[in-house]
Amino acid sequence: MPERWTPDSWRGKPVVQVPDYPDKAALAAVEKQLSTFPPLVFAGEARNLKKALARVAAGQAFLLQGGDCAESFAEHGPNNIRDFFRVFLQMAVVLTFAGGSPVVKVGRIAGQFAKPRSSPTEKRDGIELPSYRGDIVNGIEFTAEARTPDPRRMVEAYRQAAATLNLLRAFAHGGYANLASVHQWMLGFVKDSPQSRRYMELADRISETLVFMRACGLDLESHPELRSTDVYTSHEALLLGFEEAMTRIDSTSGDWYATSGHMVWIGDRTRQPDHAHIEYCRGIRNPIGLKCGPSLKADELLRLIDILNPDNEPGRLTLIGRFGSDKVGEHLPAFVRAVKREGRTVVWSCDPMHGNTITSASGYKTRPFDRILSEVKDFFAIHAAEGTYAGGVHLEMTGQNVTECTGGARAITDADLNNRYHTFCDPRLNAEQSIDLAFLLAELLKKERAGQAVPLPAAAGL
Repeated sequence: MPERWTPDSWRGKPVVQVPDYPDKAALAAVEKQLSTFPPLVFAGEARNLKKALARVAAGQAFLLQGGDCAESFAEHGPNNIRDFFRVFLQMAVVLTFAGGSPVVKVGRIAGQFAKPRSSPTEKRDGIELPSYRGDIVNGIEFTAEARTPDPRRMVEAYRQAAATLNLLRAFAHGGYANLASVHQWMLGFVKDSPQSRRYMELADRISETLVFMRACGLDLESHPELRSTDVYTSHEALLLGFEEAMTRIDSTSGDWYATSGHMVWIGDRTRQPDHAHIEYCRGIRNPIGLKCGPSLKADELLRLIDILNPDNEPGRLTLIGRFGSDKVGEHLPAFVRAVKREGRTVVWSCDPMHGNTITSASGYKTRPFDRILSEVKDFFAIHAAEGTYAGGVHLEMTGQNVTECTGGARAITDADLNNRYHTFCDPRLNAEQSIDLAFLLAELLKKERAGQAVPLPAAAGL
């Protein structure tokens, strides 16, 4: 029998990737304060997302999960949130209309403030300071004051998340997401891109379809699904003190929910079965994501599935593969076979970002767009070969006109990275590259639904 779970039972387990706060009394005071704040999301919303993800697990919908690498306090503003929402809507409408699939939209937003680090410290010019762990922990400036973990930042993160959620809900249900506005979602800097013509042709077809439906006598105003949409939030459950403070009992079910976001995930660095992050996540009833990298073995994955989803509940667990284009064919098939053999119900999602990070010749951390596309294609091919469903993607992306990932329709080069390299952590797809990827996904979804074979990666061993 598993040990009794409580929101703070993780504190009795080994824990990694947590900041070393010098003022423990201040930390405890902030966590106590947060525990009195209103929830950011509600249990009923998390249950609705779980139902939607259950449809993804059954092959009846597709998960689009994406957003910033790490949200920042400095860049928080209505325009950035709006532009992300516009690109996300464009990607979703491409997948729905061109790919013929309902889309479950989950943003890496309104809570994605903390980042795991490969080293606890960073050294520059002989000076060693704590690593930047995201704005919820410390500042990115390389000074002793900025890099000292400050618990008061958790309150600022809460307030930014609340404001972001407020605006997202207004966009989603206040008329901005109306399909009649599909042409207006195009960002200005994308209008002259190679992908704009393709998107505008699709938007024209949607508008013509709406006109036809009205001509047939259908009252489109009586169909709210054409005028609004559901957008959920997600983040990595890394800062467990914050998560514990935001964990509340649902009065209707008596279950515990993380009210910091609709969905939380466990990173590749914090998925040790007997450690704190798995302990915390096993007890909350939200949908959970689990990052799966090349260091994970199939039997370890099955053990984690048993811990996180012992009742095999559809929609509860999303497995997010982050292998790299050169490793996905070697590792993913064994995972798929093991999970299928044991009858586990999961959503299979592809994170083509984290395994494809390189350092360019100019010294920038970047991600080649062709490698991202390659991993996505192989992800679909492997699932087609195994008779399972390629259920979603997990992307680091932005609505800003950045130059952080090389390649894409405008063929961003190493020399271009310096133009608009704005990320605080990892390189993100810009709006143009995101829409480009959405069209590829739509083509793969159409082939999947038609039962057409997709070429397998050479290393898949199938």
